[in-house]
Amino acid sequence: MTADDTFGRLDDDDYPAYTMGRAAEMLGTTQGFLRAIGEARLITPLRSAGGHRRYSRYQLRIAARARELVDHGTPIEAACRIIILEDQLEESQRLNAEYRRATESADPTAAA
Repeated sequence: MTADDTFGRLDDDDYPAYTMGRAAEMLGTTQGFLRAIGEARLITPLRSAGGHRRYSRYQLRIAARARELVDHGTPIEAACRIIILEDQLEESQRLNAEYRRATESADPTAAA
């Protein structure tokens, strides 16, 4: 991998650029919290060659949402489930909208 490849990946939301310690620090939480949301399968950090957890910016946004819910009194397991369900709903709505657009473009008279 060249230096250009490495620098290009820094803009990638899915690139696992953050160690567990740095991720916890950025979120203002503990490493145990990150382990707990990993065990609840909300996020699955990638592992470095040495076996250390690495987090992407996308995963940190999800973890921040979980922390927000937990800070408002939601149990961690419930917070993880809420976020998973929100994500599934968003994906279903996106697919439904795509299906509607495809149907309407295939049959313009159906758009009524």
